[in-house]
Amino acid sequence: MSRWTSKNIPDQSGRVVVITGANTGIGFEAAKYFVERRAKVVMACRSMAKADAAHAKIKAADPEADLELMALDLSRQASVKEFATAFLARHDRLDLLINNAGVMMCPFERTEDGWELQFATNHLGHFTLTGLLLPKLLEQPDSRVVNVNSMAANFGKLQDDPIYVNGKYDRMEAYGQSKLANLLFTWELKKRLSAAGKSTIVTAAHPGWTATDLQRHVGVFRFMNHVIAMKPEQGSLPTMRAAVDPDLNGGEFIGPTGMGNMRGWPEIVDYMKWKNAGEFTDANMTRLWELSEELTGVKYDL
Repeated sequence: MSRWTSKNIPDQSGRVVVITGANTGIGFEAAKYFVERRAKVVMACRSMAKADAAHAKIKAADPEADLELMALDLSRQASVKEFATAFLARHDRLDLLINNAGVMMCPFERTEDGWELQFATNHLGHFTLTGLLLPKLLEQPDSRVVNVNSMAANFGKLQDDPIYVNGKYDRMEAYGQSKLANLLFTWELKKRLSAAGKSTIVTAAHPGWTATDLQRHVGVFRFMNHVIAMKPEQGSLPTMRAAVDPDLNGGEFIGPTGMGNMRGWPEIVDYMKWKNAGEFTDANMTRLWELSEELTGVKYDL
């Protein structure tokens, strides 16, 4: 099979795309690709100063780019709900939601909702956002949700008390758990969409080792960026394929498969060969879903 590149991205005219964390890294490159293909992109960002700078950079290169900035702090449930309310009031359609933003291996912090920061941001924030925007997605034939993941899901384990990390904090374990949660969420949502007979699908993607601001909390990762990392424009291609490839049916995990899944062009990842494949159970998917509903108060209307 020939490699999947930006040339495979079809025209996106008329489509509305929400990208969380679109001000930097993978999200920024995805926003560029979409506006180049004439989609309208809503850049949902925590730092509006960085979002303004990203917006200006894209517009300078492409004055016809259709971009909108909206504030979204995924670590705060109140912010997620405010964003969803504002978006639904402004827009009459949504074709694609890319859950891209996240934090990685940061120092311990508890959010205003009382949850560990990485689990709260990477999973619970996107669980709430997706649930609140899903009715609008369901109105559009062949709409899609993309959950941007990480190879860290390969060492993730769903803890007995995921929002507290068993009373201790290991920033790598907490990150791995949050990215495992992204995959479990993807597969459980796929099951529920399929059972309800909906055309909306959900996929997942990971960027391999791509040099972005996400690694800012880990010195060795910042150093290795200069040695093995891909540039963001290539690292964003798994996200783009997960978002627009018409041959995907839902539930696929797209990422580079070369050099231990760290480099290369986007392909379907065989995650069942992972050392933690035993975590991919229906029981874990159901437990995570029910916990997420309980914590956020969001029920999916299917």
